[in-house]
Amino acid sequence: MTTPATERLDQNKRLVDTFIQELFSKGDLGAVDRYLHPDFVDHDPPFAGAPPGAEGLREAARMMRNALPDWHSDLDQLVAEADIVVERFTASGTHRGELMGVAPTGETLVLSGINIFRIDGDRIVERWGRLDELGLFRQLGLHPA
Repeated sequence: MTTPATERLDQNKRLVDTFIQELFSKGDLGAVDRYLHPDFVDHDPPFAGAPPGAEGLREAARMMRNALPDWHSDLDQLVAEADIVVERFTASGTHRGELMGVAPTGETLVLSGINIFRIDGDRIVERWGRLDELGLFRQLGLHPA
C-alpha cells in the first residue's frame, strides 16, 4: 500500500527524470519552460560558457545536441527524500559537430555526473550538480599536458 508521501516522492522522481529526458535526450528546449519554476536557481557555474540559471540549462542542452545529435542521458540512480531528488547519470553521444572549439571527431563522448534538484509542487526550483567536466575535456583533447 502506498502512502501520499510515497506517491509524492515517486511524482518528484518522475518529474526530474522526465525533465532530463525531454531536455537532454530528446532535445526539447521547451522543457525548461515546462519543468523549471520561473524563479529557478542553479547553484553551479554555467556549463562551458552558457548563461546562468534556466537559460544556462537550455543553452547547455542546445550545445550538446548540436555537437552530439544522438546525445542521451542514461539514469544510473534516482533517490528522493522530502522535496529533494538526486540523479546520478551517464550521458553519451557521437561527436558530430564542433564542441567547445573542437572539430567533430566521430568518437563517442561520455559525461557522468550527479544532480540534486529541489522540487516545489510540480516545478523544479533549485539545482546543485557536479559533472565530470575534466573527463569530457580529456576526451576532447583539452586537458593540460
